[in-house]
Amino acid sequence: MTTARVGDPVRDGSALAVEGLGKRFGERVAFDGVSFEIGYGEVFGFLGPNGAGKTTMVRTLGTLIAPTSGTATVAGIPLTPDNGVQIRQRIAIMPEAPGLYLRLSVQENLECFADLYEVPHPGDRVERALAAVNLTDRARDACGALSKGLRQRVSLARALLSDPEVLFLDEPTSGLDPVAARDVHTLVDDLRRRGVTIFLTTHRLEEAERLCDRVAILNTTLRTIGRPDELRDRLFAKTLKIRTAAPLADPRRVFEGLPGVEGWQPDGPAAYVLAVSDPAAAAPSVTRALVADGADVLSIGESHHSLEDVYLETVENR
Repeated sequence: MTTARVGDPVRDGSALAVEGLGKRFGERVAFDGVSFEIGYGEVFGFLGPNGAGKTTMVRTLGTLIAPTSGTATVAGIPLTPDNGVQIRQRIAIMPEAPGLYLRLSVQENLECFADLYEVPHPGDRVERALAAVNLTDRARDACGALSKGLRQRVSLARALLSDPEVLFLDEPTSGLDPVAARDVHTLVDDLRRRGVTIFLTTHRLEEAERLCDRVAILNTTLRTIGRPDELRDRLFAKTLKIRTAAPLADPRRVFEGLPGVEGWQPDGPAAYVLAVSDPAAAAPSVTRALVADGADVLSIGESHHSLEDVYLETVENR
């Protein structure tokens, strides 16, 4: 059996393809009617509030539980009970809790899991996994003596033992301090460069904005999907924010009729927000009009909405 492995060129097609997927537990709906595709080598963020169905989606695509409805392919293989073993040979899941044997050393943990996974050349695989997460010099340390951040690295090394085509990361930086979280981000960036497809669930929206090529927002159903900049443009109008030293005597006379300005409103005693078609094109004419009116301009710039703004707008207002 031949599969793409870490370091191989990025493949064409879909690493994950989901169509109308749903999962129920009795009367409770975990998620329903979810459809999306993820390309090989993509970092895909899966966002949503607690109870939205994110972890259940990971468990479903990871063959740990069966879907109730819909279809999916994982690493090019149809998600069916008969294909569970083949899929698991091509993927890896890093859960939120590391699940390590704390009395064993880092290397002993990896050797144990390499044996359980029946990976070929386990010695080489363990060495490569340690090097990938920069833990070669801590191989003989007991896992119980490591910080939470280092244990997360060991958990990621365990997930890399099988050279997965698709790696599911479920809240990989939960509870980590900023330095440890940054280390995990660096590792994700390195895996992206090496062609690994990453399915990332996280509550850290700044993390998703930094790492992900595209994001999806789930709240039982899929609310939106796209690149962070696409979602911002889709949900929010383009605006310029202006601050002046003193309030304008007649802002209507200054702003109305300017090229590219579609509307304006006050944003404080001496601040204004202008709706514009193109911030870069509108800013020069706005600046000239303010100067001609005798205004002392303190700042003028495009408003920038974060992924958090997109998330809150999507989850709270639908």
